[in-house]
Amino acid sequence: MTKVTDPFNAAPQLMKQWMAVSLAAEKSLEPSLIELVKIRSSILNGCANCINMHTTEARAKGETEQRIYLLSAWHEAPVYTPRERAALAWTDALTRLSEAHTQKAAKDALEAHFTPEEQVNLTVMINVINGWNRIAVGFDLWYENGALKAA
Repeated sequence: MTKVTDPFNAAPQLMKQWMAVSLAAEKSLEPSLIELVKIRSSILNGCANCINMHTTEARAKGETEQRIYLLSAWHEAPVYTPRERAALAWTDALTRLSEAHTQKAAKDALEAHFTPEEQVNLTVMINVINGWNRIAVGFDLWYENGALKAA
């Protein structure tokens, strides 16, 4: 076996398709909400690469330092809208799926703030970022400024 240093080189066709799904999901909801979800999921999954990447992207899209820093304690932080809180709760429920059955309250909040189509879009986005977290952690990836670096 050889070490996979870059999944885009190892399996270009599949990774191209994965990237297409990722980009479509990313465009399905408001950019600020998408970045919060990406960061929160990456925090829960311990993906330093994705935390680094998505906090940088969030700042570039106008997200505040305060809201980025408080994502690890979003339950207690009053700086998120009810819609964002519903998205973060759904992110937590799906990312921590094996830890507990907390989906009911999160699903109720989701339904109160998102249309059925948005619920699907958000759920796909959460699955996509969880997938990226697992690819990055699994292969010890570190991308900085768009380039693969040694982890």
